[in-house]
Amino acid sequence: MNQAVHDNRLIALEGVDGSGKGVQSRRLAAAFEAAGEPTVLTREPGGSPAAERIRGLLVEGEPDQWDSMTELMLVYAARRAHLRDTIWPALEAGRWVVSDRFADSSRAFQGIAGGLGLELVDRVHEIVVGAFEPALVLILDLDERIALERAERRGDDENRFERKGPSYQADVRAAFLEIARRDPERYRVVDGNRDRDAISREIVALTNARFGLALEARTDVAR
Repeated sequence: MNQAVHDNRLIALEGVDGSGKGVQSRRLAAAFEAAGEPTVLTREPGGSPAAERIRGLLVEGEPDQWDSMTELMLVYAARRAHLRDTIWPALEAGRWVVSDRFADSSRAFQGIAGGLGLELVDRVHEIVVGAFEPALVLILDLDERIALERAERRGDDENRFERKGPSYQADVRAAFLEIARRDPERYRVVDGNRDRDAISREIVALTNARFGLALEARTDVAR
């Protein structure tokens, strides 16, 4: 597999837990499909059978069961499987890929908020993934307290990172904004504290501008 996929159509949505990435990822993928653009909707950690098995280790259980380095190793094991089994084959086939999280989550959660540093995470990324990055990263920015309230309302067991608390989530939020400043061409920050439909329309507008498309927002996709 050529890691430098020539026609890179990977779009990643990032943000703190509870920022709305899930529904906005589904809406963006639906907008592509409605326009006749074959699209794969995926997520991290997970996105392939092997990676999904690792997901549970990361997102369930006690907050302190892994340190940041262990989290990073687990995430990149899952990411490698995700790329090999899902993302790279889809891109090679000419499909779009919309992913709820990708490598910038590692930079934000383990690199900055987790204290490992961006340099270390980037070195691991280069070893495991190579130079491959998304063509566009959309960061949904939302006050961590609001985001945590939303995440808690989900009521599922995948709450390990949310249970690290508001201070940790505040560090994650600041980390995403710091990462976005590194490359204004590839990153776009979207205000997540608005009506869901307004957010969807902005995401589609940013995607259209980046790729020269004419997608229409799919506000009928509720969840």
